[in-house]
Amino acid sequence: MAKELTLERKLNPLNVWSLALGSIIGWGAFVMPGTTFLPKAGTLGTLIGMSIAACIMITIALNYGYMIQKYPIAGGEYTFTEKTFGRRHAYLCGWFLGLSYLAIVPLNATALGLVSRKLLGGLLEFGYLYSVAGWDIYLGEILLASFALILFAFLSIRGISVAGWLQTVMALSLTASVLILGIAALFSPHVQAANLQPAYPQDRSAFASVAAIVAVAPWAFVGFDSIPQAAEEFNFSTKKVNFIMIFAILFGGAVYVILNTITASVMPWESLLDQNYDWPTGEAVELIMGRPGLFFLGIALICAVLSGIIGFYMATSRLLYSMARENALPAWFGEIDEKHKTPKNAILFVMVISLTAPWFGREVLGWVVDMSSIGAAIGYGYTCLSCFRTLKANPQDHKPVLKVLSLLGACFALVFVGLLLIPGMPSYLAPESRVCLLIWCVLGIIFYLKTNRKKELA
Repeated sequence: MAKELTLERKLNPLNVWSLALGSIIGWGAFVMPGTTFLPKAGTLGTLIGMSIAACIMITIALNYGYMIQKYPIAGGEYTFTEKTFGRRHAYLCGWFLGLSYLAIVPLNATALGLVSRKLLGGLLEFGYLYSVAGWDIYLGEILLASFALILFAFLSIRGISVAGWLQTVMALSLTASVLILGIAALFSPHVQAANLQPAYPQDRSAFASVAAIVAVAPWAFVGFDSIPQAAEEFNFSTKKVNFIMIFAILFGGAVYVILNTITASVMPWESLLDQNYDWPTGEAVELIMGRPGLFFLGIALICAVLSGIIGFYMATSRLLYSMARENALPAWFGEIDEKHKTPKNAILFVMVISLTAPWFGREVLGWVVDMSSIGAAIGYGYTCLSCFRTLKANPQDHKPVLKVLSLLGACFALVFVGLLLIPGMPSYLAPESRVCLLIWCVLGIIFYLKTNRKKELA
């Protein structure tokens, strides 16, 4: 009888930390200072709001750490839910979480076109095709995004060690570049502490400013939960995973705050925003370091985008693989490449779906990503509730504090969903995103019913 193929254990702690950080930090970290953080919260409001958000995510992450130690296999939230609540709940979790992961792969790929617009003067804006929802589609940007998607799919199939090595190089490069920019800002004559005033926008209270960041920041940390998807490929003890997740979340929050503070430091930040710069962070960095500063910023930006592609290729494919292994998806998704020991078919599926996204433009993709944020919140909630139920079933573990944190994390997850679905909330979904959510729900119901019927006939 042929031996069943399995994933290989080749990820070390640095690889896993890089996987999490590279998934957390993406294009948004470099543009949100000018579009969201400063306009809605100012400098101190962003710092406090991001700190609170990081604490919330660490609370949730501790639940993940316990569940990874109990179930160190691929699948993450889907596996935790299936083991504690059964197949139906696991399917619900996996269906929404899968879209959340899948949408971020092309989101990062299409961000490469935006990088060229910011750093290369729109070098790839050739071959205009059409516009969708006000977004111009260029053949040059589609070709770049497609090349990146195909290249990183190939590298992901080549083995987890290859993907882990690339992720580590890019995460460390991202880290070094941001630190260099931060240190340069400390010694720049253009930077004045007085420019960071006012601490909050003049038209907002301190509470409203902080709340605005807490409302959006949890989704800025989506990516740390890619760690449990790779649990089956760790070559180290799962007892280290709590430290790895916490460190990734803290450093991710620090990157957001550093970039926001740099942006606000070169001139009174309200005056900076009044200039209507296309990219305030880029303008600030160029004032501080000149062209070399843009070079380091470009390295950080490109590494953030590319590491996001690799990280979510891994997370999405492992989720699909685990769902197929539990018969929630066709067995085709669960097939392992004989030579490289990776879920080749699942990776190819992610690539094919992602290759269609650049043709619809960033605006339409943004609707899907906003809607799919619910998937991350559902994953958080089910993990925390699974942790609570598992702790109750294993009283010998003696973790009363974690039991409280599991209920607290579930409450946070419910709040995140409410912020997206309750009218009037800061992150209430746009009409287009709500339509996408309805379509995804209907598709999920149809697919679930068809899957169950096939099982009954089998």
